[in-house]
Amino acid sequence: MKEVRWGIIGCGDVTEIKSGPAFNKVANSKLVAVMRRDGAKAADYAKRHNVPKWYDDASQLINDPEVNAIYIATPPLQHEAYTIEALNAGKPVYVEKPMTLHATAAQRMTDAANKLKLKLCIAHYRREQPVFLKVKELLKQNTIGNIRFVRLKMLQSPNPALIAKTVENWRINPIISGGGLFHDLAPHQLDLMTYYFGPVESASGIAIKQQENTDVDDLVTGNILFKNGIVFSGTWCFSVAPQDQVDSCVIYGSKGHISFPVFGNKITVTTDQSEEYVFEPLQHVQQPMIEKVVNYFLDRGQNPCSGEDALITMKLMDAFTRK
Repeated sequence: MKEVRWGIIGCGDVTEIKSGPAFNKVANSKLVAVMRRDGAKAADYAKRHNVPKWYDDASQLINDPEVNAIYIATPPLQHEAYTIEALNAGKPVYVEKPMTLHATAAQRMTDAANKLKLKLCIAHYRREQPVFLKVKELLKQNTIGNIRFVRLKMLQSPNPALIAKTVENWRINPIISGGGLFHDLAPHQLDLMTYYFGPVESASGIAIKQQENTDVDDLVTGNILFKNGIVFSGTWCFSVAPQDQVDSCVIYGSKGHISFPVFGNKITVTTDQSEEYVFEPLQHVQQPMIEKVVNYFLDRGQNPCSGEDALITMKLMDAFTRK
């Protein structure tokens, strides 16, 4: 493979700006085909983004000889089936987060890639964004001393602005999403925690439904003990008042703390003095990750987020929600 020629399965809202255009902006990468079950919408997407081909059938896109890599951006319900079909067709896969509905399905996807000796990457793209790489650098430099514990709060009112608006709000249908807004947002946060702090010793949590007009848990708490002794505590609630909305992660160390929003672009470091790092928002938030995935597919770099990496996040989410 000298050039990655992408086909997108599920060219919906998430691909309009966050990811889709980036496939043509990364070196040795080209978007050549898109698929959506609504053929008219697939055709419209292809026309607006100058994509040569469109399909309304995923199998046709997967088996297009001009497509040599697949990006799966459907809701989680379809991730496993499309990933395994693409792998069986001999094509490497980049799949959206959450990896799938639950850890058992994530294990099957990972096993399929390993058995077929094909490449599988998961779109935990914050790993490659400058703001979160800076946090990792600060931790490595021992800026706040020995890490003690982490407190994360994601408190949002119903229908938060963080969530992309769609005609069908599939994110609150557990059959399609796996479990509501927690399953949509927490993968970003939990993946960063394992990216920063390594292997997990144990995890537990509580998940309950407090609103009457929903089929999913809207309050989740979770605790992690990492093997290095660091403790994580997180709270996700999607039914607070607008004035109580919070997006906060604070890492406490022996010399101070680092705080940042997971859905923002600023880091504050507080020791005997305070220092801020502010980053420009990215035009296409997945572009740095897509660049790493392309290099991996071309045998020019390591896997930026493997199935095994994402499986850890899925197991944590299952532990918190007691699946």
